[in-house]
Amino acid sequence: MDFELTKEQKMIRKVIHEFAEAKVAPGADERDSSAVFPKEIFDQLADLGMMGLPFSEQYGGGEADTISFAIVVEELSRVCASTGITYSAHISLGAAPIDLFGTDEQKESYLTPLCKGEYLGAFGLTEPNAGSDAGGTETTAILDGDQWVISGSKCYITNASYAKNLAITAVTDRSKGTNGISAFIVPTNSEGFTIHDHYQKMGLNASNTTELVLENVRIPRENLLGIDGHGYKQFLATLDGGRIGIAAMAVGIAQGAYEKALQYAKERKQFGQSISKFQAIQFKLADMNMNIELARLMVFKAAWLKDQKKSFKKEAAIAKLFASEMCMKVCDQAIQIHGGYGYMKEYQVERFFRDAKLLEIGEGTSEVQRMVIARQIGC
Repeated sequence: MDFELTKEQKMIRKVIHEFAEAKVAPGADERDSSAVFPKEIFDQLADLGMMGLPFSEQYGGGEADTISFAIVVEELSRVCASTGITYSAHISLGAAPIDLFGTDEQKESYLTPLCKGEYLGAFGLTEPNAGSDAGGTETTAILDGDQWVISGSKCYITNASYAKNLAITAVTDRSKGTNGISAFIVPTNSEGFTIHDHYQKMGLNASNTTELVLENVRIPRENLLGIDGHGYKQFLATLDGGRIGIAAMAVGIAQGAYEKALQYAKERKQFGQSISKFQAIQFKLADMNMNIELARLMVFKAAWLKDQKKSFKKEAAIAKLFASEMCMKVCDQAIQIHGGYGYMKEYQVERFFRDAKLLEIGEGTSEVQRMVIARQIGC
């Protein structure tokens, strides 16, 4: 069992760490305040070859492994979670379904520009009445000659304003239940397709979160993604991979909050010495460091299993559940260590805390992760 990162993984970590410090961190507070999407950052990530990192070179990707993807998500999220979630969703939700289930022609047409960073990837699954119960999808797709006609709505969709095409799920045969749900590649400039960017969020303010409305949107028959009626199974497989990204985000946010708290504890003096000398603070920092390390190991294990083509559903759920709940605790303690300053935006840890909360909700709530784990252990 080798816990050493490979030469390539170390190189990717170094490159993205330096990029995050130089290009992402400086404007993170302003982007959080103004809710301005940092498109230029993703153009620069494309120049670095990061936008298609885990995909085949045949389609413009970097053929790196899932651990490398997790490293990039962690390093970006360590300084700006909005950037981290945008990147993670682009790879694991936008591009991954096309890579997993697309035909060669679909990959050439849709995966290649995603890998090159020509636009961002997005995935339309969640609906107003179909959140944790994604089987309750109400959006419909009806075959009319050589075209599918799609009607319905999606909510809380990341990156859609910056996507030219996205995968969505829709019911093709309601009598078959979840076996009657299919997936489609839909151009965002289609007639009848409207994207609304109007949400006011607690955190992740510089990420793009949208509502999609489809009114009799017509797409070619060949835009079916994967097999008709397999959409439910396909997006469950997609979410398994996406949970590794969310878990890596949680590790990154927690690492960033921990680093801020450690630095502050060493600099802040009370009762004649730095507060890092007090056992109460030392124990908080020790627990924070311990839990971050444990979560990172679980992320890497799930990623390694995925790369080895082994079952990773349970491990991805464990990683996502443990890391997201750990992240909230670490961010809470980072604020506590800062005291009154931690409540102020200037010290940044309050931003980490607000950003962290979504990770216990998105891509399957903590409660859903426990359901997944319970089923995997035979309950």
